[in-house]
Amino acid sequence: MYSIVSTAILHGIDSILVKVEADVSTGMPVFEMVGFLGSEVKEAKERVRTALKNAGYQLPAKRITVNLSPAGLRKSGSGFDLPIAVAVMAALGIIEEKRTKDILVIGEIGLDGTLQPIQGIFPIVLEAEKQGFLKCMVPYKNATEAGMVKGIEIIPVQNLDDVIAYFRSGEKRQICPVEQKEKSTKCDLPDFSEMHGQPFLKRACEVAVAGMHNLLMIGPPGAGKTMAAKRIPSILPPMSEKEQMELAKIYSICGMWDEKEPVLMERPFRSPHHTITPQGLAGGGRTPKPGEISLAHHGVLFLDELTEFRKETLEILRQPLEEHSVHLVRASGTYHYPADFILVAAMNPCSCGNFPDRQKCRCSMSEIRRYLSRISQPLLNRIDLCVEVPRLSFEEVAEPKKEETSEMIRNRILAVHELQKERFKEYTFSYNSQMPVELVEEYCMLDQKKKAYMKQIYTSFQLNARAYYKILKVARTIADLDGSKEVEFKHLNEAVCYRTIDKKFWEQTV
Repeated sequence: MYSIVSTAILHGIDSILVKVEADVSTGMPVFEMVGFLGSEVKEAKERVRTALKNAGYQLPAKRITVNLSPAGLRKSGSGFDLPIAVAVMAALGIIEEKRTKDILVIGEIGLDGTLQPIQGIFPIVLEAEKQGFLKCMVPYKNATEAGMVKGIEIIPVQNLDDVIAYFRSGEKRQICPVEQKEKSTKCDLPDFSEMHGQPFLKRACEVAVAGMHNLLMIGPPGAGKTMAAKRIPSILPPMSEKEQMELAKIYSICGMWDEKEPVLMERPFRSPHHTITPQGLAGGGRTPKPGEISLAHHGVLFLDELTEFRKETLEILRQPLEEHSVHLVRASGTYHYPADFILVAAMNPCSCGNFPDRQKCRCSMSEIRRYLSRISQPLLNRIDLCVEVPRLSFEEVAEPKKEETSEMIRNRILAVHELQKERFKEYTFSYNSQMPVELVEEYCMLDQKKKAYMKQIYTSFQLNARAYYKILKVARTIADLDGSKEVEFKHLNEAVCYRTIDKKFWEQTV
């Protein structure tokens, strides 16, 4: 007899449908599986054989052939166990083959017949719903995650007995409802009102978030760089439903789905340690998975002590910062992961942290040059704002003034974001930092006097085209915060200040 069951495999952050075909015929007793299989899929036949035996169904002495198609796609992962078992049972007549139509089946089976949860259920069920499947059978522990997809019936099963009972009678277990958290008011996040002094740094953080620009902070230890970065989540706008779904797919694939908070309400804030590998940052591995820059999608990637990261690791950021995605080419295929994030980085100006104050700095010029050379100019060129963070005075520490709260800053940012979304409603992007060159010319139009000023800046600081357009994009964001339709001289001046701080450190070592 012959049967066919539908399942799916993860590829990047999406999934691809796979057909599991089973044929039982007379001949030499054998259980053979074909279809470009990974080692864990090849092992599935032993798990399925033993699980069926322990469930009371001994496989007959016949030739059993299982094919996973398309044959040109490499199959990996343990989620094929359940669809293989269902296909074999349907071919043997244990369950009716017609009942396996319009249902996608996925799950891992233990030797005792229990179903184990797998990673990446959410994007698989999402694809099943798009492809027109009416039902999806998943392990019971994945049921809550799968249930976040509307428009498809979820069938949770705990063991093979549940599977057989459903296909025979249509009975299924009920999913225990999970209480979802209400939308956060951000009151539990660190607040900018707790940060003393550093008005220029706070302003830079506001501008960076308002236009979704990248930010680099340079200053001595203890000046407040890390403190400011950790307060950026408190001024980030809420995510749209589309952004939440995109991020949920990434976290599901990485096995980071939170049953207590199944929908990610807040934008992510990722802060990897400087010992992270290139694969950990960009993604990859034997079975490719998203890295930290994809986990920071629609949020913030904070790299503290930037110069302590390995140079080859940092250079990986260059392409994602421009294209907002990661493209990995492996023997098993090409994988695409989204990576639209704000890069926030902090670093000391030298090993001792006191440069360019030569009265305190004891580093030689060659040591400073070697230290700063860990950050390449092409990477610096992709950072929109660079701000110097000076050491706090005693008065700022001991006699703090009342500071603006994060809520006040966030309200201004929300207004600017709504303005940008309306401006770019006909395009696929929503923020100033994402504007292509042709739109920069339209929305950052300069008259002859402003062009002459920018020509002087371009020549004096030896800028390139990328740096020039980044200045204009930042100036557009500053103008939006100011409520101005036109980019004025004061907006250009402030944007230039953010663009040229890095020259102060790097050019002095030449």
